[in-house]
Amino acid sequence: MAAGNMPEKPQQSDKAASKADDPARASLDDRLRKLESHLAAKGVGEKSANGKQAANGSTQMGQAVKLSSEFIAGIVAGAGLGWFIDQVAGTTPWGLIIFLFLGFGAGILNVLRSAGYVAENGNNVGGKQQKEK
Repeated sequence: MAAGNMPEKPQQSDKAASKADDPARASLDDRLRKLESHLAAKGVGEKSANGKQAANGSTQMGQAVKLSSEFIAGIVAGAGLGWFIDQVAGTTPWGLIIFLFLGFGAGILNVLRSAGYVAENGNNVGGKQQKEK
């Protein structure tokens, strides 16, 4: 291609002049600066200590998967144990029903422990760990 066929790039001073002349562009720039300051105040997009971008969304998703698997595991374990007891003892369906409810309770307790609302040794009130004296 010939050099004459290529469009010329606007000079840097032309860009700055067009931004200053366009009030809508200036308004958008002001709104962008305000948004960035609000996000910075809330800590969104800050870099962590090791220099990587904080990934709050992925850590929250991981926590949700962990809590749901804790809950489901308690129910499945209770139902499995109840079914086994029913098969061995011949108490159908009472073992399954009783251990299903016990598994449900155990699943809730596991979720509360994982979330930090209940301590394993019982020294936790209101979601905050108490120090032993």
